[in-house]
Amino acid sequence: MRSTSKCDPAVSFERLHPALQHHIVNSLGWQSLRSLQERAIAPLVEGKHALLLGPTAGGKTEAAVFPLLSRMLTERWFGLSLLYVCPLRALLNNLEFRLQRYASYGGRRAAMWHGDVGDAARRAILAEPPDVLLTTPESLEVMLVTPRVEHQTLFSGVQAVVIDEVHAFAGDDRGWHLLAVLERIMRLAGRDIQRVGLSATVGNPDDLLQWQVGSSRGPRLVVSAPQAAREADVQLDYVGSTENAATVIARLHQGEKRLVFCDSRARVEELAAGLVRRNVNTFVSHSSLSVDQRRRAEEAFAGASDCVIVATSTLELGIDVGDLNRVIQIDAPTSVASFLQRLGRTGRREGTTANCLFLATAPDSFVRAAGLTRLWKDQFVEPVMPPPAPLHLLAQQIMALSLQESGIGVADWAGWVGSMQGFERIPPADVDAMLSHMFERELLWNDHGILSVGREGEQTFGRRHFLDLLSSFTTEPLFSIKHGKLDIGRVHQSSFAVKEDHPPVLLLAGLSWVVTHIDWDARVAFVEPTKLEGKSRWLGSGQALRYSLCQAIQRVLAGEDPGATMSKRGEEQLAQTRSEFPWLTGESTHLVRSSNDRLLWWTFSGLFANSAIAEAIRRSNVQVGKVDNFVIALDADTSQQRLDTALHEVCALEPSTLRTPVSDRAVSELKFSDCLPDTLARRVLSERMTDATGIAATLSRPVKRLVVGLS
Repeated sequence: MRSTSKCDPAVSFERLHPALQHHIVNSLGWQSLRSLQERAIAPLVEGKHALLLGPTAGGKTEAAVFPLLSRMLTERWFGLSLLYVCPLRALLNNLEFRLQRYASYGGRRAAMWHGDVGDAARRAILAEPPDVLLTTPESLEVMLVTPRVEHQTLFSGVQAVVIDEVHAFAGDDRGWHLLAVLERIMRLAGRDIQRVGLSATVGNPDDLLQWQVGSSRGPRLVVSAPQAAREADVQLDYVGSTENAATVIARLHQGEKRLVFCDSRARVEELAAGLVRRNVNTFVSHSSLSVDQRRRAEEAFAGASDCVIVATSTLELGIDVGDLNRVIQIDAPTSVASFLQRLGRTGRREGTTANCLFLATAPDSFVRAAGLTRLWKDQFVEPVMPPPAPLHLLAQQIMALSLQESGIGVADWAGWVGSMQGFERIPPADVDAMLSHMFERELLWNDHGILSVGREGEQTFGRRHFLDLLSSFTTEPLFSIKHGKLDIGRVHQSSFAVKEDHPPVLLLAGLSWVVTHIDWDARVAFVEPTKLEGKSRWLGSGQALRYSLCQAIQRVLAGEDPGATMSKRGEEQLAQTRSEFPWLTGESTHLVRSSNDRLLWWTFSGLFANSAIAEAIRRSNVQVGKVDNFVIALDADTSQQRLDTALHEVCALEPSTLRTPVSDRAVSELKFSDCLPDTLARRVLSERMTDATGIAATLSRPVKRLVVGLS
């Protein structure tokens, strides 16, 4: 399926519409196209579905858009005919000018619709639809269900869709939501819609392409260009705290532009404040800052030179912040794919090298970074796996269709979304159980075979024009923070929990703010600048690591090289951690009984494998204590015979029958869980929280039994 054929650049270029050829040469001043852009022309102008793979800043947008604009001109598409879907509003904002320019080369228009676009701009789009629309899955859902949009008219001319950063969609429920929305648009258009996905390197491109295409028919292929091996300078340092990380960043690479990634908003704010105290020109970007604050920071950073921007993953995906000198990672992301995206932000200019400096603030994050760089050195990239059993999203789609069609026949929903891969695999008995539950709860009404949103459905999802129904993810109940009329951002209400005789002091946008008034009903807090030390909170959850990463960590602790250049502090920290595991090998699991009567099964299998194995052990009448990504704690008083029997029973089980137990909190956090009977909701979550591959691999490995003198 993967494209490997050579192409003649001249022949490929000649297949574009003459107007585009003219402007690429004369308006853009390009002397040639990049290899991926050349290879994409033939399949895309022929209408094939495709997944285009290339590095960050590798020209993937042009590789998709030029051939599709060429089709638009050659085949005389008019009205809204091309959708360009992104996972982030900021990415759409960044692309808008470029796509407007490219569309204008053929006398066509592009426009943007997402949650930050005002009503006037939306009315203009509806009055005179553009040829190209930049948008998100949630905004497409809004257009489909809102009564003021003639969705049949608006979408009847759609011929193709570009899904940017498609891997970011496919890994969670937003991907299923997007595919379902595209199924509905395809039915409104009355034709198959060409689907073009853009992605960085993934471990399973053919599977990703198959997922992306959904129920669409026709030929499809993966298009990638040969890439020369790139030099990369990856360094691993142990600094021990965020304050120490701020000191290192302030002293290193002065005069350069540095992008620093943290994997929580609280850590971003803490580090940024530390840099400001050290007189570093610092900017901040994360999802809880206001749009204006984030945009101003990103624009100022793009135009500056000697500065630092501290960000969460909001700056991981393709957003242009100018030429970077350095990428610095505080602690470590949880996947090689994420690391590659961040590494790829550097080394774009000729004569420069891609680089990333890891600054680990704790021993556990240091070994995670070491395992990650080991996988990177092995050229491993994780497969993108769509979450299984999206039954709750089918419930959402049925409610959305009832709004879209002002009532829908009880069997008609299947004609809209039933052929989609994720929904097609749901057992009919589960669908019937879900619908019966929704009727019983009055989330849905069935009036002589016509479905509509019921009384409880209105109360649960109907607030603010069904806004809560239109997205597949749950947002935190955050408070808006305002300084006068200036919108700074949002924090969780736990940020206000301080001693009564002191007003709360928040940390937001890298600055401290004292709270002067809280409007609890409106969920708004008013603040003034202060020099006091502030702190803000957001809800977070522990990280479940993949089996592949945990296994790499085991190999590094057992003696393998991390694959990155280590500082002296890093070498000392690795030696210290290895000294705690002198018995560890890279091939076995290890059942360790220590002198202080602890019994630990070191599997290094990841939380979603360990939790399911631990539950199976409990069912064999052995008590289980703490379970994490690396270890299962067992009752030390268990007799050797009972333990041997339990492990033998568990290892003899069919791995696919093991399941992770699901807490009440997990059920409550599943979006649209109200639409499912409790047993179904728990089954959906358990399937998603169980790593069957990791379980099978763990149970097939030998168990090495040890007694060690750990204190």
